[in-house]
Amino acid sequence: MSLEPAAVEALKSLLVGFAFAGLLASAFELFTHRRAGFELLETGGVRAVASVPVVVFSAPFLIIRNTVRGRRIEGRPFFFVMAASMIASLWSLISGRVVLDLLLMLGAA
Repeated sequence: MSLEPAAVEALKSLLVGFAFAGLLASAFELFTHRRAGFELLETGGVRAVASVPVVVFSAPFLIIRNTVRGRRIEGRPFFFVMAASMIASLWSLISGRVVLDLLLMLGAA
């Protein structure tokens, strides 16, 4: 069995997207002693604008974290968990592609 080069690139983008999302959310928590979340955008002003890149690139991690917690605590239905996982995966694929392209432009990849 062999994989097409496009499939390998998509898988690499997906994995890099999830890894970068987790790294960014964990680094945010380490340096600010606050959990990263979508509520960062609700603060308003300069803080909200400054937190947009953090939320955009850590969104796959945030979606999965909130979905797993919601499933455990609230007993959300399986369809909701599946749909949220698909959205997070698609978002991870796109953000991972952006990260890989930035690394390629910088000559690091």
